[in-house]
Order: sequence, then C-alpha cells, then structure tokens
Amino acid sequence: QVQLVESGGGLVQAGGSLNLSCTASGRTFSDHMMGWFRQAPGKEREVVAAISGGGSVTFYADSVKGRFTIARDNAKNTMYLFMNSLKAEDTAVYYCARRSSYRLTYYLPADYDYWGQGTQVTVSS
Repeated sequence: QVQLVESGGGLVQAGGSLNLSCTASGRTFSDHMMGWFRQAPGKEREVVAAISGGGSVTFYADSVKGRFTIARDNAKNTMYLFMNSLKAEDTAVYYCARRSSYRLTYYLPADYDYWGQGTQVTVSS
C-alpha cells in the first residue's frame, strides 16, 4: 500500500509564492510518473503538472506554464510543486498522485492509482 502525504498549502496574496511537497511511502517511488492535480469548488479535478519517474520529463497545464515548477527527489521519496506569481484562480485543493503502471496517458485522474489527502491553497486578490 502506498501513502502520499502533501504539505505546504496555505493562504497567500496574489503575486505571491507557495511550495508544496508530497512524500510517498514505499520503495517504488522512482518507478512511477507522479502528478499534481487541483480541484476548485464546483469544478472537476484537473491536472496541473506531471513528472516522469526519473524527473527528466515534465508536463504542465497551459494555465500554469511559466509560473509553476514540478520537481522530485527520489532519494527522499518526495515530489514538489513550486508555485510563483499565484493568481486568485489558482485557489483550489491540490492533490499529489501516483500514475498507474497500466495507463498510457498522464492527464486524467483515472490515470492515477494513489492519491494524497489534498492541501488547500487559497490566493487572495
């Protein structure tokens, strides 16, 4: 069983920065692509960014390109999301997730088999 624990959410003013972390249990962290998703009230969960197992390949939603950076440290079983120039529309619960070995895509919630509990990010305008 894999457990994912997010931390780092909070309240920030527009234009500010926040850093999220996601620490995973287990010994197969580096074998899996990982992703960050977010869900705002009344909206569907959407992918924010994803990173390959080795960390060399990354993907970003158009809405966060140039502002967010995804990274991972496999020695620490930890993934990060560095968020800069935050906007009010970035307000959401942010989730980290592990992509299933059996999926070929990376941008759907159904592509991921383990999820963290979520951390709230609130950006005040």
